[in-house]
Amino acid sequence: MSEEVEFLNYIYKNAEMGIIGIDDIITKVKDEKFEKLLHTERDEYEEICREAEGILKKYGKENEEVGNMAKMSTKMMVDWSLMKDDSDQTIAKMMMEGSNKGVIEITEKINAYNNTDAEIVVLATKLKSTLEKNIDDLKKYL
Repeated sequence: MSEEVEFLNYIYKNAEMGIIGIDDIITKVKDEKFEKLLHTERDEYEEICREAEGILKKYGKENEEVGNMAKMSTKMMVDWSLMKDDSDQTIAKMMMEGSNKGVIEITEKINAYNNTDAEIVVLATKLKSTLEKNIDDLKKYL
C-alpha cells in the first residue's frame, strides 16, 4: 500500500471515529445547544470522510472503515464511563479527550508523511484544525 493511501485511510478512520463517538453519546446530551454543536461536529467529520474517499478514488482505492471491534470497544467505554455520571460535563470531557488524542495522532502523521501529496496534507491539516476547534467549542460545557 502506498504512503498516500495509508495516510488517507488513517484520516478517514480518525474522522469516522469522531462520528462513531458522537453517535454513541448524542442521545445522552441534555442541553440543546450542546446537542446542536455535536451535530455540527459530526457533519464536519462526515465532510472529511467524503473528501478522503474522493482522493482515495483518484488513487483507485476505497476507504478502510473502522473495524467492528473498535466500534464495539468505543461503545462499551462510553456506556461504562457514563454509568456513574452522564452529565453534559462528563460527555464534553470525554469528547475533548478523544479529540485531543486525535490531534496528537494526526500531528504525528502529518510530520511522518510531510513529503506526500499536498492535497492529502491539506486534508490532514483540516482534520487537525477541526479537532482543535472542537476542543475549544467543548470547553464551555465543562
